Amino acid sequence: MNRLILISLSIILLFSCKKDDETYSDVPAIEFISLTPSSTTEFSQGIKLIISYKDGDGDIGTEDPDEYTLLIHDSRLPAADEYHIQPLTPPSSKIQIEGELQINLAGLFVLGTGTSETTTFTIKMRDRAGNWSNELISSSITVNK
Repeated sequence: MNRLILISLSIILLFSCKKDDETYSDVPAIEFISLTPSSTTEFSQGIKLIISYKDGDGDIGTEDPDEYTLLIHDSRLPAADEYHIQPLTPPSSKIQIEGELQINLAGLFVLGTGTSETTTFTIKMRDRAGNWSNELISSSITVNK
């Protein structure tokens, strides 16, 4: 009898476990993770921006170093800076991917005549198919003279 109960419980457990079948869109999706430090002295140190990404067909990044697929816009400036992302998967493959991307930004500086400024970054990325991700805004960072 105990053996029958053990076998029955094993079968129930086996069929009650579901594989995670979450599928991602072929349009990349990004989320803000962190921006460090939260305060800096101008020209003194680099800034580390970390975002997470999900993409259903894995076509983030390009082999051509002259092709910029990441836009980061400092809210104090009129235009975004463009960055190259190396392919995160082999270009011929179509696999679902997710992970984190660390972007190292050069040290910031105060643009105006004050002693400090606060800014945020707006980020978005484009995949090899030309799909733009959602736009996200980072936390703020204070730049001091």
